Amino acid sequence: MSFGQGGPQWGSGGSGSQPPRWSSQTPDWAAMAEASESRNRRRRWMLVGGGALATIAVGAAVAVAVVSADGDGQASNKPSSQLPATADIPSDTTGPGPSFEETSAPPPLDPKEFISDVKKDTAPIGPDTLFPGTQLTMGETVYKKGALASTKTCASAAQGTLGAVLTKNDCTRLMRVTYIRDGIAVTVGVAVFDTEAKALKAKNDADSKSVVQSLSGSGVPTFCRSAICRSTSNAYGRYAYFTVAGFTNGKDVKQKDTKVFTTGDDLAEFTFRQIHRRGEAQASEAAGQ
Repeated sequence: MSFGQGGPQWGSGGSGSQPPRWSSQTPDWAAMAEASESRNRRRRWMLVGGGALATIAVGAAVAVAVVSADGDGQASNKPSSQLPATADIPSDTTGPGPSFEETSAPPPLDPKEFISDVKKDTAPIGPDTLFPGTQLTMGETVYKKGALASTKTCASAAQGTLGAVLTKNDCTRLMRVTYIRDGIAVTVGVAVFDTEAKALKAKNDADSKSVVQSLSGSGVPTFCRSAICRSTSNAYGRYAYFTVAGFTNGKDVKQKDTKVFTTGDDLAEFTFRQIHRRGEAQASEAAGQ
């Protein structure tokens, strides 16, 4: 074998045989690097894409959890295909609501109406019903109750000009009660008439000498029969009521004796309230029928 120009040659290989050839070209390293980088980029995109899908899935799970927590425990996880169609949901909620027929309660009955006429004032009456109990409390003052009395001969329980006044206006009954406190006594006389007009007329006809007769007994001595006492007259409904107040020791009442005036005023006020309560009770009973 000889080494000549043109490189080595191989002999005795047989007819047509070709010796192997060596290529003188070097690999394309840049192309190979680009291909490798391309494969790496695809792998990174696949990883990133998978992470995004995972994030979306986690977000959806959180959304479902939020709906369930904010609901009433009955929140549905059904897909949107199973929710009500838009046509099934009312679209207009601004229309007029249900209407109701207007009604009005009847006006309350007037208590005074029931104590102004004998035809309506039909509840039982007596000195014990108008003046119940054994004592009377007005504010912080306590009065002890004395005797009670009632008569249909009204003039027999009156003094001065009151008897004639009661008779003239057709008094049908005169009830009396006495209260006492600290040596001061007061008798209240309630005269009953058939109508409010007659009671008011009797009150207006009474003068300074029209006095109800004081009532003693039950621990109360005789008072205001000869001494100067303080008297009042009033009317409410078909009732006229009179007071006489003074000292139990027979002393005359003077302008400075304010406790006597207060005692008479307290009992007049209490009498008015009791008559009004009588009207309220009958009005309430009539309203419930």
